[in-house]
Amino acid sequence: MKKLLLTVLASILIVSMIGSGNEVVAATSTPKQVEVLLNTVKMKFPDAKPFQDGQGSVMVPIRFVSEALGAKVTYSKVGKVSKVGIVSKDHKVDMTIGQTTALVNGQKKDYGTQIILKQNRTFVPLRLVSEGLGEKVEWDKIGRWVWIGNKDFRSTDDKQFKTQPLKNFSSYAKSTYIFNNIRDEKFKGVRVIRQSDLPIRLGEDGPVIYSMELTQRRGENYIAVRSTQRGTPIEFLVKSDFAKGRSHVDNAFENNGDKTGMSYYPEVTATDKFQNGKYIENYDYTKFRFNQADYILFSASELKDYAVVMANPFK
Repeated sequence: MKKLLLTVLASILIVSMIGSGNEVVAATSTPKQVEVLLNTVKMKFPDAKPFQDGQGSVMVPIRFVSEALGAKVTYSKVGKVSKVGIVSKDHKVDMTIGQTTALVNGQKKDYGTQIILKQNRTFVPLRLVSEGLGEKVEWDKIGRWVWIGNKDFRSTDDKQFKTQPLKNFSSYAKSTYIFNNIRDEKFKGVRVIRQSDLPIRLGEDGPVIYSMELTQRRGENYIAVRSTQRGTPIEFLVKSDFAKGRSHVDNAFENNGDKTGMSYYPEVTATDKFQNGKYIENYDYTKFRFNQADYILFSASELKDYAVVMANPFK
């Protein structure tokens, strides 16, 4: 109950400090790298990365995607003509570098974008992956993500995330409520995730955290969190110091229109004057910076047995 009351109070104070109206936190204008997710897990590309070309077509390195899906890739060259073939159990694709067409399961398909060779990798339009390999493919313009396959999100309940004892995090427990669940009961332990584990569901039926990124508004730092839940409270854990609780700036919330939204959390807020439910008049809250925290804790009400913290990617 104490944690809930502190969260509500923090929300009220943050809104009153930011002001009213339709203020929106502006993200950086530099386009993000295109990511490819296979069954909700981000794929790693050792060299040539997926990209969006000048006409807006999403291009992916076909070899890595094909092999991840169990298909074999072949290359051949006759004179100046380079060809690429893909064969799986149920599909066969023949492509020629420089052409906009491909032979997919014996049928000629025109993709309107050239199949190209870049950094010694063959890049093809995203739609070719769907039609040529029989996979469900979706372009996520919010995250600049390519979804391939299913959307069965991993969960912090999964066995790969081991529960660590609370004693391992005793140096972050100056805030006495920090490792209590919504019922004010002590968690049995802590599970640690990393930014690279996103997207991930918190617990069995909690929100899905898609991304967490640093952004700015009028020169001030904010954390932008894309999630299926509006404004999941977070806590920045600093060794031998009080936790820095953050609620999102409600009037800056952005509904993405895809059952996700973007919530923004300020770096500096006067709510840090409240420590273990007490107001500390002379506490200088202006010196906190995101990179001082070792972990970011998610205060999701659905988590009953263990706390979830993310190793701070902004450190």
